[in-house]
Amino acid sequence: MLLPFFNAHLTEAGVDEAGRGCYAGPVYAAAVILPTNFFHPLLDDSKKLTAAQRDLLRPIIEKESIAFAVASVDNHTIDQVNILQASFLAMHLAIDQLTVLPEMLLIDGNRFKPYKNIMHQCVVKGDGKYASIAAASVLAKTYRDCYMVQLHQQFPHYCWKKNKGYGTLTHRNAIGEKGLCDYHRKSFNI
Repeated sequence: MLLPFFNAHLTEAGVDEAGRGCYAGPVYAAAVILPTNFFHPLLDDSKKLTAAQRDLLRPIIEKESIAFAVASVDNHTIDQVNILQASFLAMHLAIDQLTVLPEMLLIDGNRFKPYKNIMHQCVVKGDGKYASIAAASVLAKTYRDCYMVQLHQQFPHYCWKKNKGYGTLTHRNAIGEKGLCDYHRKSFNI
């Protein structure tokens, strides 16, 4: 059972990223402020859900959230600043776009670069503990997956519609045959 909040007296935004361990494509992040009474029986860490469940939840989260935002940082920036810093940047860009200013940020993971003067709490495996982080994980994952499926049209040999840029055997074999494209992360040690 996901917890509805970390501190009931503060407006909290859950923040998570998707695509950190990929060979190709951007890293995405989402920030979500949910009402404290939000509940959906399917909501969980996006990695525990099927694509169909994530696609079902996305419009519900978008409609019922107090505020949500999604941002991405491309592979070229990832190569320049490294994937950890790019993840923080994507998170900051998502928070920047929120139409309601949170008083507390719940961050999935064990590290975060402080955002302005807003308090934050890092929560290891937070996407399986707090509803707002789980909601952010669903949005980040669905937006990124959608983008990678679009890119697949240009580069079908990498099979991004299935692997979403992760280092599957099919993807690695295609890199071996065709080489890297402009969307691959050159800093990823393949």
